[in-house]
Amino acid sequence: MEVINEFLWALLVMMVLLLRGSWPSYGCWETERIALLQLQAHFNYSPQFDYNYYLGYYNYYSDDVKCCNWERVRCSAATGHVTQLLLGEIRGWNSFELWYLNASLFLPFQQLKKLGLSKNNIAGCLKNEGFEKLSTFENLEFLNLGFNNFNTNILSSLSHLSSLKYLYLYENEMKGRIDIQELNNLTNLKELDLMANEIEGFNSLHGAEKLPNMSNLEYLYLSYNNFGNDILSSIKGLSSLKTLWIGYNLLKGPFNLTELDAMSNLEELSLSGNNITKFISSREIRSPKNLSILYLDDITVEGRSMLLESLGALTHLNTLYMTRSNFKGTILSLGALAQLKTLYMTGSNFKGTIFDQGSKVINVKELYLDGSSLDENLLQSLEVLSSLRVLSLGELNCTLPIQGLPHLKDLEYLHLDYSIVNSNFLQSIGELSSLQTLSLRNCGLNSTTFLNQGLCELIHLQMLDISYNDFSGSLPLSLVNLTSLQWLDLSSNHFIGNISSSPLRGLKNLEHLSLSNNLFQIPISLSSFFNHSKLKNLDAWGNKIYAEFEPNHHNLNPMFQLEMLILSGRVYCGAFPKFLYHQYNLQLVDLSHIQIKEGFPSWLLHNNTKLEELYLINNSLSGPLQLPLHSYMNLSYLDISDNCFIGSIPIKIGTYLPRLTYVNMSINGFNGSIPSSFGNMSLLESLDLSNNRLSGGIPEYLTVGCVSLFELILSNNSLQGQIFSRTFNLRFLGELQLDGNQFTGSIPHSLSNCTFLRVLDLSHNDISGKIPWWLGDMSYLEILDLSMNNISGNLPSNFCHTNIQKLYLSRNGLQGSLKDAFYGCFELIVLDLSHNNVTGSIPPWIGKFSQLSYLILGHNNIEAKIPIQLCNLTQLSLIDLSHNHLSGPILPCLRSTSSPYRQQDGSYNASAPVSMDEPLEFTTKSISYSYQGSMLSYISGIDLSCNHLTGRIPTEIGNLNEIHVLNLSHNSLTGEIPASFSNLHQIESLDLSYNNLKGSIPSQLTELNFLAVFNVSYNNLSGKIPDVKQFATFDESSYRGNLFLYGCPLMKNCTEISLPPSKSRTSIENKESSCFIDKDAFHASFGVTYIMVLLVIAAILYINPYWRQAWFYYIEVSTNNCYYFIIDNLAFLSKFRFCNFCK
Repeated sequence: MEVINEFLWALLVMMVLLLRGSWPSYGCWETERIALLQLQAHFNYSPQFDYNYYLGYYNYYSDDVKCCNWERVRCSAATGHVTQLLLGEIRGWNSFELWYLNASLFLPFQQLKKLGLSKNNIAGCLKNEGFEKLSTFENLEFLNLGFNNFNTNILSSLSHLSSLKYLYLYENEMKGRIDIQELNNLTNLKELDLMANEIEGFNSLHGAEKLPNMSNLEYLYLSYNNFGNDILSSIKGLSSLKTLWIGYNLLKGPFNLTELDAMSNLEELSLSGNNITKFISSREIRSPKNLSILYLDDITVEGRSMLLESLGALTHLNTLYMTRSNFKGTILSLGALAQLKTLYMTGSNFKGTIFDQGSKVINVKELYLDGSSLDENLLQSLEVLSSLRVLSLGELNCTLPIQGLPHLKDLEYLHLDYSIVNSNFLQSIGELSSLQTLSLRNCGLNSTTFLNQGLCELIHLQMLDISYNDFSGSLPLSLVNLTSLQWLDLSSNHFIGNISSSPLRGLKNLEHLSLSNNLFQIPISLSSFFNHSKLKNLDAWGNKIYAEFEPNHHNLNPMFQLEMLILSGRVYCGAFPKFLYHQYNLQLVDLSHIQIKEGFPSWLLHNNTKLEELYLINNSLSGPLQLPLHSYMNLSYLDISDNCFIGSIPIKIGTYLPRLTYVNMSINGFNGSIPSSFGNMSLLESLDLSNNRLSGGIPEYLTVGCVSLFELILSNNSLQGQIFSRTFNLRFLGELQLDGNQFTGSIPHSLSNCTFLRVLDLSHNDISGKIPWWLGDMSYLEILDLSMNNISGNLPSNFCHTNIQKLYLSRNGLQGSLKDAFYGCFELIVLDLSHNNVTGSIPPWIGKFSQLSYLILGHNNIEAKIPIQLCNLTQLSLIDLSHNHLSGPILPCLRSTSSPYRQQDGSYNASAPVSMDEPLEFTTKSISYSYQGSMLSYISGIDLSCNHLTGRIPTEIGNLNEIHVLNLSHNSLTGEIPASFSNLHQIESLDLSYNNLKGSIPSQLTELNFLAVFNVSYNNLSGKIPDVKQFATFDESSYRGNLFLYGCPLMKNCTEISLPPSKSRTSIENKESSCFIDKDAFHASFGVTYIMVLLVIAAILYINPYWRQAWFYYIEVSTNNCYYFIIDNLAFLSKFRFCNFCK
C-alpha cells in the first residue's frame, strides 16, 4: 500500500510540474531561461568582450535551450532551479562606462544561493529597483559586488538581505562614515569584505558605534581604508571573529590589545602599513589566546624598537610577517615569542641589523628573507636561531659574503635561487650536516670547488639544484657520496663527459634527473641507469645522444619504469632504443631531433596507456602513419612534425585518439584528403597539417566537431574549393592559416563568427570577391594576410579597428582611394598594399601611425606629393613608394631606421607584439627579395623609384646612417649627388640612375665600405670615376649614359680623353678605291651565317635551362630599361635630344 501511495504522490508532483509548463525534461525552467535572456540584454553582454569566454572557460548565453548547461549558470540537480549566477566581469574588458543595475531582474531566481557581479562598472541600482527587491530570497548566502563603483548608499539596500553569509564590497567608491545600523541587520553574516574603499569609520543615529548584532561574523577585511584608532571600539564586540584585517589604514601610536579582549576566537590579525609604535596589554589579559598569525608588513624600525620588544605580549604567536620593511640599525629582539615558528621578512632592508644574540628565539623553524638587502653581520647573527630548519635567501639584492653561513646544525632546507653567490660562501656548506634540500638555481656560480669539497659531506642531501649556472668540465667524483639524493638538476650548464663513466651511475636512489642543455654524451640505451630502480623522470634534451655498441646490454631489461623521458638532442641516427619496449608507465616522451629511422611507434601507445604527450619532431621517421587499433583516451599532445611520413592520414585518427588537444603533423609527405574524423576531437585546440601534399577540401565535420579549436594551420598544401561551409562552428578560433593552397570563392561570411580571431592568413590562393566589411569589426584581429589572390573592388571604408598590427593585401586587384580605408589603424606595424590599382594620394592621417615600421605601397597609381606627415613616423624601417605617380620634391625629413624589435647587439627581440613570419617584398641590389622573420630587423631602406619626383636630393638624406638600401632611380631629380651620402655607413645598394643629376661623383663615397651595388647611369654626370675600394668592383653598367664621365670601367682612355687624328679626303678616297666586295657572295654568306648563329643559340638555350633563364632575364631587363628610358625622356626626345640608350 505504501508503494502505491508513493507512486501516486510522485505522479501528482509530475502533473503539477507539467501543468505549470515551466520545467522541461531537459532541466531548465522556462521562466528562468527567459529571465537569463533579459539579463543578457540588461548587461549588454557580448561574447567578444567576455574574457572567460575568450579563454574557453565559459559558454554563457549559448544557443542551447538547456540553461543549466550554461557555464555561468549553476542549477540544483534536484529541482532544476538556478542556484548560482557567476556574472563577474561580464560587462566586458573595454567597457568603462558606468551604469545602473536593475536588481528586479533577479526576482525569477527565488532559489538563488550565490550571485557574483564583480568587475562590471556598476555605479548603483536604479531607483526603487535595488537589492531590497530580493528580500524574499531565503537562500541567498553569497553576494560579490567587488570592483564596482557602489557608494555607501548600497548598504541600505543590502540590509534587507538577512540570509546573507558572505558579502564582498571591496574596491568600490564607499567614502566617509558608515551607518552601523545598516550592517547590524545582517545577523547571519560570516564574512564581510570592505577593503580598498575610503571608509573612515562607523557611526549611528542612536549614538552607538558598535556592531553588536553581527555575532556570527568570523572574517572581517577592512584594509586599505581610512580607519583611525577608533575602529577598535566599533568592532570589539565581535566575539566570533577569527580573522581581522585592518592593515594600511590610519592607525598610529600604541595599539591597545585590551580592545581585542572579547575576540577570544581571533586567530589572524593584519596591522600592516600602519604607524603603530608598540603593543599595550594589561597584566590580567596578555593577548587573545588563539592569535597565531600577525601581519606587520611595510613598517620602518630603527635601533631598539619598542614595537618589536612589545611583541612579547603576543604569547601565542606562531607566524609573524614583517615583509617589505625597513630595518635601520635594528637589534631584532624576539626572544619573548616562545611559540614563534615561522618568520617572513622578504623584500626588506636590513642595514646594520642583526638578531639579538641574547635572545632566546630558539623555536623559530622557518625564516624567509627572499628579495632582501642584507650584510654579513646579519647572516652571522642567524646563529641564535639554533632550531632553524628552513632558510630561504632567494633573489637577494646583494652579493652573499665570503664568510658564509653560521653552523646551523638542524637546517634541512637552504634556498639561494637567483641570488649572486660567491663560490667561497659555499665552501663551509659541509657543516650543515642535516641539510636535505639545497637549491642554487641561477646563482652565477662557475667554480666546482664546493662541489668537490663541502658538498660531498652532505650525506643526507635528497634534493640538489645547481641549474642555470656556468659550471664546466666533468662532474666531480664526490657526487657519488650523495647516496641519499633523490632529485638532481644539472641543466643549463657546460658540463662535459660521458654519462656512462660519470658518478651518476652510483646514485641509485634518484627519482628525478635533469641533464638538459649541457655537453654530455649520453648513450641512447641508457644502460648507465639500468639499476636505478626508483628513476621516474629523466630530462636530457640538448646533449649529444649516441649509439652504444655494447651487445651485453641488449638482453638486459632496465629496473626503472619511467614516467617522463626527454632525450631530444642531436647526432644519434638509428632505431628506437630497446629499453623503451619495456616501459609501461610513461606519461611524457620527447625523442625529437635525434634522427630515428623507423616508422611510427604505435607499440609505444599500446604499452603505455597513461601516455599524455608524445614528441617526435625532426627525425627520419618514414612510411605510413600506423596508429594502434584501439582508442587511447589519455594522449593529449602529439607532434610528429618534420619527418618523412607518407601516405594518407589514417581515416579513423579521431576515433583512435579522441582526446587530443594539440596535433602537429606539418612538414611531412602526407597526401590524400583531411580525415573528417578530426571532428571527433572535441577538445582539440591546435591542429597543424601544413607543408604536406594534402588535397581536397576542409571536412565539414572538422569545422563542426572541433568546438575548442583555437589554432588551425593548413598552409602550403593543395587544398581547394570553398574554405568553409555554412555550418562552420569554430567560434573560439584565434589563428587561421590557409596560405599556399588553391582555395577559390570569396572569403566566407561564417568567419565573422570567429570573434576572437587574432591571425588570418589566406594568402597565395585563388580567392576572389571583395574584402568583407565585417573584417573591420573583429576586435582581436592583429594579422591579416590576403596577398597573392584575386580580390578586387574598392578598399573598404573605416576598415580598421584599434588592435590590427599587420596588413598584407599585395598582389590583388584592389582599387580606390586610401582616404577612408585605414583611418583608425593606429597600431599598425606593417601596411603592404603593393601591386594593386590604388589611386589618389597618401592621406595626411598616416602620420598618426606612430608604430608603423614597414610601409609598402609600390606598384600602384598613387599620385600627388609625398605627405609631410610621413616625417612623424619615427619607427619606419622600410618605405616603398616605387612605381607610382608621385610628384614634387623628396622630403628632407624622411626616416629609415633599424627595426624597433632589433636589440642593440643585433639580436631580434622575441617580445615583439606579433610574429614577423609573413614575407615582405623589397627590391635590394636590383633584385626583388622576400624578407621575413628576424631578417626584417636587419634591413632598412627607402625606394622612391619610378615616379615623377623633381628637385634636388636633400642633403639630410645623408643622415640616415642606418639605411641599407636607397633607390631614387627613374625620376627627374636634378642637382648634384650630396657629399653627405658618405655618412651612409651601412648602405649596401645605392641607385640614382635615370635622373638629371650633374656634377661629379663625390670622392667621399669611397668610404662606403659595404656598398655592393652602385648605379648612376643615364644622368648628366661628369668628371673622373673613383676607382678605389668598393668602386673598383663596379662595372660599366653603373656609369653608362653619362657622356662626360671618364675613367675605368668605361670604354674610354683611362687617363685622358683625346680626339682622333684627322684624315685627308684623298686618303679616304684611296682607301675606298682599294676595297673590292662581291655583293652577291656577301649576301649569301651573311644569310647562312646569320641562320647558323640563330640555330646554335636556340639549341644551346634548349639544352641548358640555366642559360635559357639567364637569356630571358637579360631580355626582360633590356626591355624594361628601354621602356623606362623612353618614359623618362619622352619630353626630351620630342625636342630631338640625342641620348645613348639600350646599346
